[in-house]
Amino acid sequence: MSQRDGRDRKQSEGISRRDVFRTGAAAGVAAALGGATAFPANATGLQGAEPSGHTGGDALVLVNGKIHTMDDANTVAKAITIRNGRIVSVGASAANPGPDATVVNLQGRTVIPGLIESHTHFVSLANRPGYHVAQLELATSIADVLEMLAARRAQGDVPEGAFITAMGGWNSNQWAEQRLPTLDELDDAVPDRPVLLFQRFNGPSRVNSLGKEFFENVTSPLAGPVAVADDGTIAAGSPSTTALYHLRVRQTFDDKKRSARDAMAFSAEVGVTALLDQTLVAVGFGPRDPQPNHPLATLDHFRMYDGWIDVHRDGDALVRLQMNFLHNQGNNPALGDLENQLPELRERLKNQFPFFGDDMLRTGGIGEWAAPFALQASNPVGYAVWFEAQRLVAQARWRNENAQTSATNIQQVVETYEAMDAEFGITNLRWGLQHGDFATEDQLARLKALNVGVSTSGFRWQSVATTPPANAVGPMLPRMVDSGIMLGLHEDGVHIAPHNPWFALHYATTGLNLAGVVINPGQQISRQQALHLYTRGNAWYLNREDDLGSLEPGKLADLLVLDKDYFTVSDDEMRRIGPVLTIVGGRIVHSTGEVT
Repeated sequence: MSQRDGRDRKQSEGISRRDVFRTGAAAGVAAALGGATAFPANATGLQGAEPSGHTGGDALVLVNGKIHTMDDANTVAKAITIRNGRIVSVGASAANPGPDATVVNLQGRTVIPGLIESHTHFVSLANRPGYHVAQLELATSIADVLEMLAARRAQGDVPEGAFITAMGGWNSNQWAEQRLPTLDELDDAVPDRPVLLFQRFNGPSRVNSLGKEFFENVTSPLAGPVAVADDGTIAAGSPSTTALYHLRVRQTFDDKKRSARDAMAFSAEVGVTALLDQTLVAVGFGPRDPQPNHPLATLDHFRMYDGWIDVHRDGDALVRLQMNFLHNQGNNPALGDLENQLPELRERLKNQFPFFGDDMLRTGGIGEWAAPFALQASNPVGYAVWFEAQRLVAQARWRNENAQTSATNIQQVVETYEAMDAEFGITNLRWGLQHGDFATEDQLARLKALNVGVSTSGFRWQSVATTPPANAVGPMLPRMVDSGIMLGLHEDGVHIAPHNPWFALHYATTGLNLAGVVINPGQQISRQQALHLYTRGNAWYLNREDDLGSLEPGKLADLLVLDKDYFTVSDDEMRRIGPVLTIVGGRIVHSTGEVT
């Protein structure tokens, strides 16, 4: 059964998607390329792709495709030539590829730029405990879920006693049965390893028999056993977060590196080649080590990048990561006057550099917020700290973001940004507004005048309402597009929504929720517009439009060869699109084996 569309089917060529998941093979394309360098033996999720440090001189040429460049003219080309990780030419034919070139015949397949995520908490996925199954968000039924868990066990690398897990991102509403698997069903899928399914931030959770036995008898430094119902349910809140704590305190650094590799491989599988991460940090002023009350989103914000950094150092990074720094410290009465508040933000701005790193891994700005948002009218003390955070970021000349949805809250952001521009000048800093779904025309115009970009959300499709609410109105996408403001689209994975970008693209163009009901009537945009937001729009939002977002000579060679034509397939099929080939910097980082 396919992971992507939940139906049994065999590929017309090469290995099946199930085999890709089980073996991580990219054998078809590796053979076509004359045998690419394999990952080290301890790498997981992919073989047959070149490591991230490789910039060999051999050219890769793709011919006989429908290559949507997403340039200013929306050119559709037939061939693209790549050398040293960058695009050399795009056109009707390969321009002087040279005798060392490897040529791949696309047989008419559609090619688009690699998709870019402008608001994600992906580093959290790269820190998931256990042998994590990110693919669960692609399931459409309990049968799919059980097959994916069984396939993870069948890979043969899960040690005795180690957990198979699936946490956050997915929602059981996505599955036909709209429920979690039962303990018996989980036992049938994975009888010899403990399993934990954990929903969203705080549960509830579901385990199999071995998981139940573990949690009912476990002891860790800060917590004892967890209550598990006969059907395998662990209640939401403290019971589920305590279960999470018991797994987190048992993670080794090698576990975190494996999790980072698996997360990268999944991102390549769904076609997201570059990410702007803004993972939540330890709540308030509490300890950063795992705690029984820490939700899934809470991590040590000083050490949560370590596994990813080490994978990158090994030369194994598959996708590009840009790290925004989210600061969660609001007013702390123990620190006294305003000039003593925000100690961590102050030190960050003094001791770290924005946009520092290389093409695969770099720092970003401050976001999703610099301090918890507080309205001036209702929380003047919290507002004073939040406003001071904006001043500190502007004074330090860093990029800054705020995530707000309501017009009331956005109005305060707009007025504050204007005040920061008057005091410091911010128009060249590319500040941002996240989740700005309901910004008014006036607010958009004022933000545009400040050179502020907007990244809007595409995750509202998870509603299962069978009729639109009386006041139904979704994100004002046409108004945003028409405003001319720099605009991107995001999914906001991997806690409240999946990472899969095709769900967001489907919602933006159809307005359909999981029940097949239009919940943003009159607010849809075209497929071309939506794809622009996920490529060139998001490239601007990452300050990387000179390197990413379109397929043009000189840019980094990040692209997807799709299994369906995004521009012509039905709405239902468009939601189930996936790449048969994902290329990042001229390297094959994902393949189903269908293109040779």
